[in-house]
Amino acid sequence: MAGGWAPDGAVQDQIDDTIKDAVEAARLGLRGGEAATHCEECGEPIPEKRRQALPGARTCVGCQSARDQTRHFSVINRRGSKDSQLR
Repeated sequence: MAGGWAPDGAVQDQIDDTIKDAVEAARLGLRGGEAATHCEECGEPIPEKRRQALPGARTCVGCQSARDQTRHFSVINRRGSKDSQLR
């Protein structure tokens, strides 16, 4: 049971929206189509096995690892408490 201004099920709606946003962000990171033969960032050849395993690959393993470490997720505050607003 929700209290105050929140309707019943509001907490579950927030959880569902957070999961939906994470899935959408992951899908945007996927590429399709034909893979490149050389890395877009460093120019090194992309191994045939990687191109077969990952359709649409545009970077080598090293450059993709560096990209993955710098990936930032958007932070949407779905909590209504005052403490969460102060972060």
